[in-house]
Formats: sequence, structure tokens, C-alpha cells
Amino acid sequence: MTVVLTTAHAAAAQSYKVPRTPWGDPDLQGTYSNSNEYATPLERPVRFEGRRLEDITPAEMAQIREAAEQQAIDGLAPGPRGPDYWWLENLNLSKRAQAWSVVDPPDGRIPPLTPEARKRAAGPARTSFMGGPFNSPEDLGFLERCITRSVPGSMIPVMYGNNYQIVQTPGFVVITYEIIHEARVIPLDGRPHVGSGLRMHMGDPRGHWEGDTLVVETTNFTKAAAYRGADPATFRVVERFKRVASDTIQWTATMEDPVTWTRPWTIAMPLLLDKQELLPFECHEHNYGMVNILKAARAAEK
Repeated sequence: MTVVLTTAHAAAAQSYKVPRTPWGDPDLQGTYSNSNEYATPLERPVRFEGRRLEDITPAEMAQIREAAEQQAIDGLAPGPRGPDYWWLENLNLSKRAQAWSVVDPPDGRIPPLTPEARKRAAGPARTSFMGGPFNSPEDLGFLERCITRSVPGSMIPVMYGNNYQIVQTPGFVVITYEIIHEARVIPLDGRPHVGSGLRMHMGDPRGHWEGDTLVVETTNFTKAAAYRGADPATFRVVERFKRVASDTIQWTATMEDPVTWTRPWTIAMPLLLDKQELLPFECHEHNYGMVNILKAARAAEK
């Protein structure tokens, strides 16, 4: 697995001494955000064909950052967008860390689906931004229905609310996500995963330390929440959290499922310390979007 850092950042990370909790574990605690990575392409854009992340020059990265906000306003960036002035006031896409998110394979592309996965039409989850159909609430995605973003989706930035609070106690790490207010309680005591008969939208996490890196393995997903249509019986996500500076955690997530992809693949992005605490996310109480989408579909049918 390759994690790309600039030369300056790599040197700083090597010299940085990770603080410890009173009981001796690496201290990751705090509230973090990766809003700056909103609209960063998941895969390598076509214009960088044949290039790797480490091949992108500082001048090219400067151009990418300069164009990022305007591309979001013009609707050219991937993903949904919102009120343009709100975007400019609350996101700083000019601080984007990298040109795309897939760091392994080195070509920056998600590995091909297996024949079995193609047969069951695995791939990105359907959302209202993909044009329907809108026959019932089940036709909309889990985020739009205020149910879950699962793993690793809960840490892939979207329009807003890309904030995460990490709290540690002896033997446990807890990560709370601002969107949908999901929380993961991650045991560190070596206990096995729960049995295959128990499945959860956020999966069943188990953590351990490898030096200063928190490694979290998550299994036991539901079929509906498994990332990009992975097979929940064989899907495993391995995340790594490493504090590389006083204000930065380097996060990676490796997707492993031999039934869905021809090889494992990894995404990466930095989490930056944020002074703002997590805000309430009153999703169900004000989820008029879903109702209005269904009403509009019924009106269009008439």
C-alpha cells in the first residue's frame, strides 16, 4: 500500500513524536475534518493517464487547487453541490491534499469487478442525483433516507458535516461522525468478531495498535450497506489512523473482497484538527428532500 505525502510533510511526519494517553496508547483524540477533500475524485482523472500520485508536480497540484472551487460551482466536480456562496464560505478546496483518493493500486483506479460481481451489478449505490427511479423511499440512498453512510463512506467527505470526533479510553476507541450522528465503539482487547448471523450497517469493528498506528478491521456488514455493492459475507475494511503532526491524522481504508474485486484497493486522505465541536444533525426531522422527490415523481407521472 502506498500513502503519498509531500517531501515536507513526509519529513515532518518522520520527526513528529506522537503524544500518549495517560495509559500509554498513542493519543489520537480530538475533532477532525476533511472537508477540504470534498469533490476530490475517487479515481485518477483521465487527463492523468499513466501517472501516479507521486508524479504530480507541485505546479500541477497548485493548478488543481486553484481550479477546485470554480469546478464545484460550475458543476464540473464529482458529487452534489449546494448553494454556491455557502460553498465558498465553508469549504476551502484550494487546500486539497491530493489529486485523487485511490492510492493503491498505483494506477489510481478501482480494480475490475469479478465476473460474479458484474452479474449481481455491484457498484456505487444509487442516489437521487443519478436520476431515479423514485417509486418509493427504498429507491433513494441510505444517506438521503438518514439511515447510514457505513464504512468507509462515513469518512468520505460530502457536501457538509465532514467532522469526526475521536475519543479514547483504556481498551476502546470511539469515533463519532457528524453526519447522521453514527458512532463506532472499537474494542482493542483482541476479542473476535461477532458471529456471521449478526450484521450491522456500520459493521463490526476490531482494533489494535501497530506502533503508533491504530488499525481497525471491520466485517459483518449488511448487504444493503456494504460499500459499492461488496458481498457482505466476504467484505472486510481495514482502516489505519496515524497521527503525523499535532493537527493531522493520515487515514487510509483498504477494501478487501475477492468475490467483488480482483484485488484489494486503498483510499487515503488527511484528517485535520478542527476547533469546532460536532454539530447536531437533525436529518429525519427536516428530511423534506426525500418527500419532495417522491411527490415530484408522482406529479410527473400525471
